[in-house]
Amino acid sequence: MRIAMVSEHASPLAALGGVDAGGQNVHVAALSAALSAGGHDVVVYTRRDDPALPARVRTEQGYEVVHVPAGPADAVPKDDLLPHMGEFARFLENEWCEDPPDVVHAHFWMSGLASVLAARKVGVPVVQTYHALGTVKRRHQGADDTSPPERIGIERMIGREADRIAATCDDEVAELMRMGVQRSRISVVPCGVDPTRFRPDGPADRRRHRHRVVSVGRLVPRKGFQDLITALRSLPDTELVIAGGPVDVESDPEARRLVAHAERVGVRGRLWLAGQVSRDAMPALLRSADLVACVPWYEPFGIVPLEAMACGVPVVAGAVGGLTDTVVDGVTGVLVPPREPAALARALHSLLADDARREACGMAGLDRVGVRYTWDRIAEDTERVYERVTAVRAVAVGGTR
Repeated sequence: MRIAMVSEHASPLAALGGVDAGGQNVHVAALSAALSAGGHDVVVYTRRDDPALPARVRTEQGYEVVHVPAGPADAVPKDDLLPHMGEFARFLENEWCEDPPDVVHAHFWMSGLASVLAARKVGVPVVQTYHALGTVKRRHQGADDTSPPERIGIERMIGREADRIAATCDDEVAELMRMGVQRSRISVVPCGVDPTRFRPDGPADRRRHRHRVVSVGRLVPRKGFQDLITALRSLPDTELVIAGGPVDVESDPEARRLVAHAERVGVRGRLWLAGQVSRDAMPALLRSADLVACVPWYEPFGIVPLEAMACGVPVVAGAVGGLTDTVVDGVTGVLVPPREPAALARALHSLLADDARREACGMAGLDRVGVRYTWDRIAEDTERVYERVTAVRAVAVGGTR
């Protein structure tokens, strides 16, 4: 099958940890690699954000990346990219008119807009994965939401126009239904993890204290890092490592705010801001932890808990979004209410004090990942979605003759 992946701001080739580089980049890269390994022809379309980038790149994993000229060939915050989506769509239309794919898989709402506009002219089915929804972001961030005001309306339009929606978790399904998308048009296809990279055996980073808690994510307030720092006061002989942000993490405004908070609550000596950590270095960091904490205010899915579980490390997670799907409370870790540092501290303290319980949770998490969340399994689920929309489109086209 010839598959066009559209990921307008999240290139599979990007370095992770920046403001707009995270789970979606991993998802697109890993899914494209798994589908290519399965014999499919995959092309990823992402916006050119550097004039030095070649027009097309063939990756070692077998898929091709096309850098689409849309807007300035420079880094642009994703919330400022909407005016360039018409140009992006015209590029796709020209590409697909000459050589149409069998299916288009759009990632994020602006990719969905460009894909729907282009595919409408070409007659190719579109599968949409939102990765995050504007209604949820607006609900949790309010006036701090920097999304364009058109976002929610466009997301609803995409929900009507796309042939099928691939939601990443049950929480997203409920939100899509509130937006008016019929349940019969939604499939649940979660994110995945590479068990050959993230596994229990292998080197682990050295720690400086008896216990270590690791948290990973972009340095933005909604990730809940401040709550973790507050909870650290109640965890003696425990260090907290936060990975994410730029290489020069000390220059980051959010990093400075977190350090100032750590100084106020008296735990600065047990906080380490690791900055940007490469994919190759991430497994050793996760394996060094007694616990991995993922406690955002909201999270559409969250890949880090899967990576921790694949390393056999129990997870303490916020009971929000996709985290309530991946982390089984009391089995693979503990779910805690968001933005409640006292409850978070109790959960962390309870697990850190019980070696046998941590081991049991780690083993259960490893089993859960192997059964449900490997990228090979996710690719199979995705293939079934593609087969469904291409079969329906073929019948519809045949019926018009």
